[in-house]
Amino acid sequence: IIEEKLMELDKYQLAKKYITYRYTRELVRKANTTDQTIKELIEGQNEYWNSENSNKNADVVTTQRDYLAGITSTDITRRFLLPEEIEQRSFEIISEELKQKNIILAKEEEMITKRVIHTSADFDYAYTMTYSENAVSIAKELLKNGADIVTDTNMALSGINKKALAKLGGCAHCFMADEDVARIAKERGVTRAVVSMEKAANIEKPVIFAVGNAPTALIQLYEMMQERNWRPPFVIGVPVGFVNVEVAKELIMETEVPYIINRGRKGGSNVAAAICNALLYELTR
Repeated sequence: IIEEKLMELDKYQLAKKYITYRYTRELVRKANTTDQTIKELIEGQNEYWNSENSNKNADVVTTQRDYLAGITSTDITRRFLLPEEIEQRSFEIISEELKQKNIILAKEEEMITKRVIHTSADFDYAYTMTYSENAVSIAKELLKNGADIVTDTNMALSGINKKALAKLGGCAHCFMADEDVARIAKERGVTRAVVSMEKAANIEKPVIFAVGNAPTALIQLYEMMQERNWRPPFVIGVPVGFVNVEVAKELIMETEVPYIINRGRKGGSNVAAAICNALLYELTR
């Protein structure tokens, strides 16, 4: 290594300059992909971000701001942080704070709720995360037998550890950006989330539905249960927002379908992915 040779020759300042130069060049190389992604987002040329969320317009500055925050935070984490060390210390902090708050989580649910807190930095989830009877063991059994996961946003899809899921024989899907989904939704005057759930219901294997954005997706699952002889094997219901969100969650909780749901307005695609990953890591790590 060049810097080691320079230091052997007592050329410490030169070695320092070389290390700084090499590191700077590495950052420049790694930045190119992120720069291009941001440029495509701003210019409306990135189909992923254009179709990420049916409830948001990617041409609007406030939406672009939210997406930019996600892009840049992912880039910074990838280049500067040591994920395993950060994650370990984060969970230690979470455990310490839960103890200080005198919150005791059920053993089977503990790592899922903690991972949601880890993802959101919000301890309210310790109070609002709700599990049907034997929910965690049922979800794990489905995953062990190769169940697929269907999400309602590409953001949730991108957050799920697909390598861990593949080890168990499963695949992750999001149909929100599919052309047939967009066309049918427009023809019928419904949201793409509704049509996506209908399409997912036709997958010929067990499916875990992970909804982190659209309450209409949960409502559609509920209505399909009422209208036909069908029910989802498992529902993760954590849409976020103010309109129909709480009602949609309560509808699922009234059924006999096993579920993991966060009561109230909070949730999101990141929370849906965190729950999926918590289950996957319990089985694959």
